[in-house]
Amino acid sequence: MASVSKVLVIGGGFSGMSAAIQLRKHGIDVDLVEIDPGWRSYGAGITINGATLRAFDAIGVLPRIQLQGFCADGVDLFTANGHKLAELPTPRLAGPEVPGGAGIMRPVLARILAEATRASGTRVRLGCTFEAINDGSSGIGVQFTDSESATYDLLIGADGLFSKVRAAVLPGAPKPHYSGQGVWRAVMKRPTEIQRPVMYMGAHTKAGLNPVSQDKMYLFLTESRVTNDFVPDDQLIPELDALLAEFSAPVLRDARAQLGPDSLIVYRPLEPLLVPDPWFKGHSVLIGDAVHATTPHLAAGAGLGVEDAIVLAEELAVGGPLANALERFQRRRFARAEMVVKNSIRLGEIEATGGSQQEHANIMRTSMTALAQPI
Repeated sequence: MASVSKVLVIGGGFSGMSAAIQLRKHGIDVDLVEIDPGWRSYGAGITINGATLRAFDAIGVLPRIQLQGFCADGVDLFTANGHKLAELPTPRLAGPEVPGGAGIMRPVLARILAEATRASGTRVRLGCTFEAINDGSSGIGVQFTDSESATYDLLIGADGLFSKVRAAVLPGAPKPHYSGQGVWRAVMKRPTEIQRPVMYMGAHTKAGLNPVSQDKMYLFLTESRVTNDFVPDDQLIPELDALLAEFSAPVLRDARAQLGPDSLIVYRPLEPLLVPDPWFKGHSVLIGDAVHATTPHLAAGAGLGVEDAIVLAEELAVGGPLANALERFQRRRFARAEMVVKNSIRLGEIEATGGSQQEHANIMRTSMTALAQPI
């Protein structure tokens, strides 16, 4: 075992919870602090690819995802008017009995992981984050916003895209940048014919539907926006409705007609980030969106963070000095994260400019092949 017996995880999102669960399996004491006192997860649905299902299987929550989400093989690709272009295969990476992809409501997935985190024996403190950190020769001292303090062998920053830990530990790191695209999501009733994800290619937009339960699906749409504009609540329905007007495929027309106050519509500008290595310094390391936030074009963002957690726990369990474990973690994670972030950005550029469909298909194929490889 590496010289780590007590760890602090800052951030109670998917990456942070996964890290806590995996570290507890190795007998490491874990404190997790989350600034949101309600430990809430906002948003509509989330698409889970085969590699991410494999990661959730390693975490131990796959059966609950299968039960409370919707798993299926393959993706159907159509033109805006409903002409079928292709069927995209999704290899069964989580095992021969597990479909190659899934959809689930984001708050449902967060609840599954939160329950597993508490069950692991992790000490969870909500409505709390760090006030100051002091990295010394034998550990890292942390002053919390609730006036408590403690010392740890390792601090894991898993506090997302606008990470406060990143700003403190790696003050020279790049910041997120607007990609020129935004993504819309909404939740609605699932018609029986939607049995797996479907995507529709518009001129400069892409829309899709993905089942997230036995009776619900979520709609997603990526659009190009020159500026990073805030969309007020009273404009969410009319703006999404207008964007869907391009699509005449019957199933999208029906989905458009469902839009209403109960659709849980969310608009989010896409702001990718790739922090150059190293992602660690002294007794601190960053994982997930704090160092490699991606756009959703490969449905791999959440999965990358969960994989970070798995690999970090594995390397800490190998033994030896902490610095060596963190270096091994870095070597195993950087190229994979870089591939996802850069390829996702390029896919967005192609969609926004009406670029080469052949290049788009090639990037999708090579990316999926790479993600299928063991972590």
